Amino acid sequence: MAVTILKSGKSEVLRSEDDARVRATVEATLKDIETRGDAAVRELSAKFDGYSPPSFRLSQSEIDAAISMVSARDMEDIDFAQTQIRRFAEAQRASMRDIEIETLPGVTLGHRNIPVQSVGCYVPGGKFPMVASAHMSVLTATVAGVPRIVAAAPPQKGKPHPAIVAAMHKAGAHEIYVLGGMQAVGAMAIGTETIRPVDMLVGPGNAFVAEAKRQLYGRVGIDLFAGPTETMVIADETVDAELCATDLLGQAEHGYNSPAVLLTNSQKLARETLFEIERLLAILPTAETASASWRDYGEVIVCDTYEEMLTVANEIASEHVQVMTDRDDWFLENMHSYGALFLGARTNVANGDKVIGTNHTLPTKKAGRYTGGLWVGKFLKTHSYQKVTSDAAAAEIGAYCSRLCLLEGFVGHAEQANVRVRRYGGQNVPYGGAAQ
Repeated sequence: MAVTILKSGKSEVLRSEDDARVRATVEATLKDIETRGDAAVRELSAKFDGYSPPSFRLSQSEIDAAISMVSARDMEDIDFAQTQIRRFAEAQRASMRDIEIETLPGVTLGHRNIPVQSVGCYVPGGKFPMVASAHMSVLTATVAGVPRIVAAAPPQKGKPHPAIVAAMHKAGAHEIYVLGGMQAVGAMAIGTETIRPVDMLVGPGNAFVAEAKRQLYGRVGIDLFAGPTETMVIADETVDAELCATDLLGQAEHGYNSPAVLLTNSQKLARETLFEIERLLAILPTAETASASWRDYGEVIVCDTYEEMLTVANEIASEHVQVMTDRDDWFLENMHSYGALFLGARTNVANGDKVIGTNHTLPTKKAGRYTGGLWVGKFLKTHSYQKVTSDAAAAEIGAYCSRLCLLEGFVGHAEQANVRVRRYGGQNVPYGGAAQ
């Protein structure tokens, strides 16, 4: 396979060293929260956010006050976005049906889709107040029917961010906390004197939030591993360098460690995109962040064929994959490892991030190999059940079950089946024997 790398980022060794430092910090922080509860959370909030209110949970009057600060235009835009996201989530929920079938006469099997009972939704703040993350997590949980939805976001300039609070409230949050980072996800998962723990954590975040969720998995469920934003642009000469550079830098501005990859079969487009990126970085208001990401995590990869591009794309398994080629549907049919696809020059990742209706909480760090993104189904647990409603079925299934249990050496298991055969089938099966 002929693949040329025109630009590479940090080596895997250096990236692993960064990850190790994050792991150690998060582990110590979570232990502190578990040991000291509210006191640890308050110290962390004061340290990282300069925020230590009487209560981190907003009262209804505080929620109302925050909402009153949101302009009519901003509220209309929030409503529009939530309408699109709700519409798609409701269609997804409708596709998940409870089932019940009779597999044999007298044997009924089924499953029910039951909502997780409590969810903690983290909405990132940091450099940018991620209003859209409130729609993606809280609203989707609401559509799924989660009965207790807890939402947390860091303060902005020492107070709750009005638009985030409005989005959380309108999306259906039952409890809203002004808490950020590791202390937010740790408090929601572990619980403190004033915060009841949840059953599941969802929402994107920086490397520390993502690592905290990873370490808390098992104690609680998580949606997926959603670390720093990743983007890949797959392009050929049907598009120009301006589109490619804009789409790469539009995601690189998320943070200092947001991978952005151009994958193309055109040397010309690759070199023109490199030039265009430098031009845009000279005028982009968020250039300080975007340029660091591009310097350390940006890549430009040139392949000979579309088949090679497909192979490389599936290997990288990027969170966002923008496809702008003369065969976009071919990539849709053949891509198998990614977070979400954005097909054609008319769409873009920002649409998915903010408004179009699909969810923006997506797998990173190659997790697209084994999971998709957050959706209404993540908040639902599919539980099976069985009923045997006739004596004949109890005896028939019991006979098969007994013999299969003894094949494995499970005598006690076999007796569970045999007692039914004796009781409902009238057969005299000795203890530890096998129903014939």
